[in-house]
Amino acid sequence: MRDFWQALGEFAFLRHALVAGLVASVACGVVGSFVVTRRISAAAGGLAHAVLGGMGLALWLQGARGVGWVHPLLGALVFALLGALILGRVESRGHERSDTAISALWAVGMALGVIFLFRTPGYKVDLTSYLFGNIMLVDPQALRLLILLDGIVLLVVWLFYHQLVAVCFDPEFTRLRGLNADAWSTLLLVLVALTVVSLIYVVGIVMVIALLSLPAAAVGRFTARLGVMMAAAAGLCAVTTTTGLVLSYRWDLPAGAVTILVAAAFYLAAIGLRLKPLRRRLPGSD
Repeated sequence: MRDFWQALGEFAFLRHALVAGLVASVACGVVGSFVVTRRISAAAGGLAHAVLGGMGLALWLQGARGVGWVHPLLGALVFALLGALILGRVESRGHERSDTAISALWAVGMALGVIFLFRTPGYKVDLTSYLFGNIMLVDPQALRLLILLDGIVLLVVWLFYHQLVAVCFDPEFTRLRGLNADAWSTLLLVLVALTVVSLIYVVGIVMVIALLSLPAAAVGRFTARLGVMMAAAAGLCAVTTTTGLVLSYRWDLPAGAVTILVAAAFYLAAIGLRLKPLRRRLPGSD
């Protein structure tokens, strides 16, 4: 443990990784609470996998067209937002089942990403860095973009908190109040898309759903107040990402995978703590 904190003062990439994890944790806790409450983890998974297409396109533009200013996170952001708008449109029109649209988005995004990466000339990017995360690769440009995304997410939630809560718990009641439930549902998906992009470097595309859901689900077992759930989930996410980074550095393991295992451990602990009072109330229990 001490080795990590000593290295933190020596290596900038470790400081960038730590800050990236803490920044992403804020949006993860806030939006993850919406995801768990609204039960849209599948949609979050579809958006997470779709961003590989955008990242592949950005890398192809860099390598094949010399467009150096296009960062992979920018490509991921564009594809994530397009995916959110598509899912929102499908959900509002109701002509197609939403699970079909999510599956299509999931598969097409991954396929496009693989093709773009395959066609990128020169050095071939390690695909596992994007699929399973590599928080050590966070550069200053990516860190600035993560902070910007975090700020946008928090600002939108602060401005439209009541509308988002209404559509999250009861879309029909939202319509009865004269609000456009479809528009607010689409905005919620946009927030999920922004959060997914902020988590790519932390845990990777494949494991985004777990970090977005597990801390919020663990906290949700102890409180029914959404505001409290958001704050506690953000704090738990911060502890999770920091612990995952420390343990991965200590034992030379993939940071994303370790972070997810830490999140799973917290979730299982929350289940165990909630079961104890129940066991005490059962007849014949000690």
